[in-house]
Amino acid sequence: MDKRINSYFTEHKREWKKAPGKDSWIVFKIMSEFVEGFEKMSAIGPCISIFGSARTKPDTKYYKLATEIAAKLTQSGFGIITGGGPGIMEAGNKGAFEAGGTSVGLNIELPFETHSNPWIDKDKDIDFNYFFVRKVMFVKYAQGFVVLPGGFGTLDELFEALTLIQTLKIDRFPVVLVGSDFWDGLIDWIKKVLLEQENNISPKDLDLFKVVDTADEVVEHFTNFYTDNLLKPNF
Repeated sequence: MDKRINSYFTEHKREWKKAPGKDSWIVFKIMSEFVEGFEKMSAIGPCISIFGSARTKPDTKYYKLATEIAAKLTQSGFGIITGGGPGIMEAGNKGAFEAGGTSVGLNIELPFETHSNPWIDKDKDIDFNYFFVRKVMFVKYAQGFVVLPGGFGTLDELFEALTLIQTLKIDRFPVVLVGSDFWDGLIDWIKKVLLEQENNISPKDLDLFKVVDTADEVVEHFTNFYTDNLLKPNF
């Protein structure tokens, strides 16, 4: 279905540019991304989404830690989903691939991510044009988030997940922040400003995430969370 829609867009691209109301045709392109994403992701089984900077180098602490985390989660029965690019994403896919687990990449073309990393399963390397479609896939098909140090994109994905859980738009799942030296400043601001000074969140909202420093702590948190929960894809 996706190939037919893309072919149709290519053939009629010039006509749409000239036609009034051309923006409404974007709906079909958006639909095609959702269709392809749902079809490919619906059979992957339980996975964890790993987020972090595309700029993190292979010789750094957090790249190595992300690789270890992914491998240990894979050995615990989870697959790994990343944004498919370099840095922490590459580390996550590498850890999953080398451990013999499911390795998924949800790619989008960005200045620092010109191509997908080589550690993604060939049949699970999916490209997106729209951030919001891609983020739906991250949330819908993950049993939890592991968030390592990153930039605006990482924070966007983190806070969207927390908002969806907080507002009961999705069922609660584990959100683990890795690296207390990176996250402590932000957590202090959340506590002192959002909670105590402005009263913009509730004390219980601080329980929606956990800060850890080791791969074993990540695995332990997921194992404990799902001890009394049925492990299955979110669909």
